[in-house]
Amino acid sequence: QVQLVESGGGLVQSGDSLRLSCEASGRTFSRAVMCWFRQAPGKEREFVAAITWIDGRRFYSDSVKGRFTISRDNAKNRLYLQVNSLKPEDTAVYYCALGDGPYAKEFGYNTWGQGTQVTVSS
Repeated sequence: QVQLVESGGGLVQSGDSLRLSCEASGRTFSRAVMCWFRQAPGKEREFVAAITWIDGRRFYSDSVKGRFTISRDNAKNRLYLQVNSLKPEDTAVYYCALGDGPYAKEFGYNTWGQGTQVTVSS
C-alpha cells in the first residue's frame, strides 16, 4: 500500500511562488501516473498537472500552463509542483494522487494524499 503526504502549502501574496512536495512511501511502483489536483472552496476538485513516473511526460491544465511545473524525483519517491506567479484564484487545497490514469480524471487515481492548503491574498 502506498501512502502520499503533501507539504509546502501556505499563505502567500499574489505573484509569489511556492514549491509543493508529495512524498510517497510504501511499495514501489513502476507503471504509474502521479498528479496534482486542487479544490477551491465551494468548487469541485479539478486537475492541475500530471507526470508519468517512468518517462516523465507532463500534462497541464490550461489554467496553470506556463506558471506551474510538475516534476518528480524517482530516487526519493517525491513529486513536486513548482507554482509561480500565484493568483488569488489559485487558492485551494492541493492534492497529490497516484494511479494508472487517464491523467486528467479523478477516477484514474486510487491513492490520494490529505492535501496541503495554498492561500493567495491579493
